[in-house]
Amino acid sequence: MFKKKEALSSIPFDKRRKETQGTGRRQVLSTVNRQDANSDVGSTEECGKVEFTKDEVLALLNERAKAGKFDTKGKIEQMTDIIKKLKVCVRWYQQVDETHVQDKENLSSSLQSAEKRYSDKELDAKTKEEELRATITEMKENIESLQEKLSKEKLSKLDAIENHRREKDCRVVAEKLQVSLREELDKVKEEKMAAKQKVTSLEDMYKRLQEYNTSLQQYNTKLQTDLEVAREAHTRAEKEKSSILENLTTLRGHSKSLQDQLASSRVSQDEAVKQKDSLLMEVNNLQSELQQVRDDRDRHVVQSQKLAGEILMYKESVGKSSHELDILIAKSGSLEETCSLQKERIKMLEQELAFAKEKLKMVDLSMSHTMTEFEEQKQCMHELQDRLADTERQLFEGELLRKKLHNTILELKGNIRVFCRVRPLLPDDGGRQEASVIAYPTSTESLGRGIDVVQSGNKHPFTFDKVFDHGASQEEVFFEISQLVQSALDGYKVCIFAYGQTGSGKTYTMMGRPETPEQKGLIPRSLEQIFKTSQSLSTQGWKYKMQVSMLEIYNESIRDLLSTSRTIAIESVRADSSTSGRQYTITHDVNGNTHVSDLTIVDVCSIGQISSLLQQAAQSRSVGKTHMNEQSSRSHFVFTLRISGVNESTEQQVQGVLNLIDLAGSERLSRSGATGDRLKETQAINKSLSALSDVIFALAKKEDHVPFRNSKLTYLLQPCLGGDSKTLMFVNISPDPSSTGESLCSLRFAARVNACEIGIPRRQTSAKLLDSRLSYG
Repeated sequence: MFKKKEALSSIPFDKRRKETQGTGRRQVLSTVNRQDANSDVGSTEECGKVEFTKDEVLALLNERAKAGKFDTKGKIEQMTDIIKKLKVCVRWYQQVDETHVQDKENLSSSLQSAEKRYSDKELDAKTKEEELRATITEMKENIESLQEKLSKEKLSKLDAIENHRREKDCRVVAEKLQVSLREELDKVKEEKMAAKQKVTSLEDMYKRLQEYNTSLQQYNTKLQTDLEVAREAHTRAEKEKSSILENLTTLRGHSKSLQDQLASSRVSQDEAVKQKDSLLMEVNNLQSELQQVRDDRDRHVVQSQKLAGEILMYKESVGKSSHELDILIAKSGSLEETCSLQKERIKMLEQELAFAKEKLKMVDLSMSHTMTEFEEQKQCMHELQDRLADTERQLFEGELLRKKLHNTILELKGNIRVFCRVRPLLPDDGGRQEASVIAYPTSTESLGRGIDVVQSGNKHPFTFDKVFDHGASQEEVFFEISQLVQSALDGYKVCIFAYGQTGSGKTYTMMGRPETPEQKGLIPRSLEQIFKTSQSLSTQGWKYKMQVSMLEIYNESIRDLLSTSRTIAIESVRADSSTSGRQYTITHDVNGNTHVSDLTIVDVCSIGQISSLLQQAAQSRSVGKTHMNEQSSRSHFVFTLRISGVNESTEQQVQGVLNLIDLAGSERLSRSGATGDRLKETQAINKSLSALSDVIFALAKKEDHVPFRNSKLTYLLQPCLGGDSKTLMFVNISPDPSSTGESLCSLRFAARVNACEIGIPRRQTSAKLLDSRLSYG
């Protein structure tokens, strides 16, 4: 099959692709699908009888077709047998999962009953123990409190005498401090008066400067009117020149004089503008000085108010302390009387304490018996918890193996994987108080893979490879695609793109908020993983070279986001004026790689370098405000990382490509309220997304002609949608009830994408030096 491709290298790429796709591959896949359909009934009966061990499953995953290179029929038969075995293995693991779930439920019920019995006995023992301890502690506390009160009263009496002596000393110091504070207050008042006088003088000067500024503005307008008169005279002179040819020489002299007058008026105008700017600078300086004086005045006023408040507080504290001293003397007499009464009560409490100690001995005997029963129940509970943890571990391992089998089947079929993500409700959403329109099935088959959308009372169910609810974090989302990103280092072409209506969270999923580590998007996290993995593989002899490019498709034109700011500004002006700027041409080579001419390609060697490039691209990307989104992406953003790896020990070379794409959001003109440039952008976005939909329809129907050339977006994604790439699509959904219609359209489109077969991914390895140009897949 591969030699056939080499023999047809002279035929044009597009024509050869149509012939091969329309004949060979479609017949092979249809044959496999018919055989799979006929074997479904028998496989359900076999999975109940056959059992698999972990080694058998791993051997089955690593099994490959062993037929000759030209024995296509033998390869097809061996591949169908492998797929049948994989299906039987998957069904067997589903049954094992169900039995594990039932065992887990039985163990949890028995554990709950044991915990209930243990908690009841523990509560009874605790209540008895707490009652006895409460009586003992109450008696001890009464004794201690009485002793503490007696000692405190003695100490308080001594403290009161000492405080009275200190108050006399403090009163003398306070009077001296009051005299000094009055002197400082008088000084502050004098400074305040001086500051007020300075403020009034500055305000008068500011008024005079404003009057002078207005006079300059009037003079400027007069100069402008004189300039207009001179221009009108010049235009009249030019008209007379065309009508009266015989007076040409005289009119030229008149025109020259008018031009001299115009130049002199312009020079005088420039001088007036310079004089105006200098005066404005002086006014600003005076305003800053005036503000500084006002701040000083406010600070002095606040200090004087604080000093006055401190004086009042000190007077109040002196009066209170003398009154408290009289009260303490009266209290000391009453406490001496109560002390004698408390001594008699202490004797009675000592007798009660002896009785309570005898009662406590009897309770200790009953507690020892209860503790033995408690230890037995605790040991039983630990055994049940160990069994439950072992069951959960087996379930986790089975789920990982199921995912691996599922991914292997998808790779063999060549389907596009689809993940669905629902963003949380935002404060600006109008349907917060209404019933939720999105639900997640809880059945074993659809758990984590199904989503239901309710519209007008009708439920629309969908099933994808993975569904993330509104509570999923960026880390959880990236964990599911981390192995796919790893494939780029292994030499595969990988494409991940986000699709959905505007405001559904596509840019947050792809880019996130890089300044917050927890909210980083898929692009920064993918790059961090690739650099970490490439560094760890250096110990095995691998060396990697990485190149980055970023572009956007805006109004069906390509823009380079890594060029200089001046070039971007010139290109944006040209695009707005509908003139031709720099032309970027998309081409595909015979190996299925895509190249964009004149595109800026940057060699990168660290994650920090890529982060700065991402920040530069984010600032250059086209965004705008609509009724549906404050910062709506008005273009399709394409990030490409090409990876070239060389193993010095084995001389093996790999070439991988990672495409991460943030598509612009589809929107309805009736809801977005787009006008002017926004209207033109919306029409271009909807047109390119419609072309993408046409391509998906053609691939799903396995038509001979797929309209990739209808849009620059689809032509750029041609290797990802119709080649040998590992492709994953994120469909982003808004939970707002007013967006239910757009959410249904996005989910239906995603379901069609999930059903498309684009071919089996092929690893790119070679023993020659790789091409240094950057490709898109």
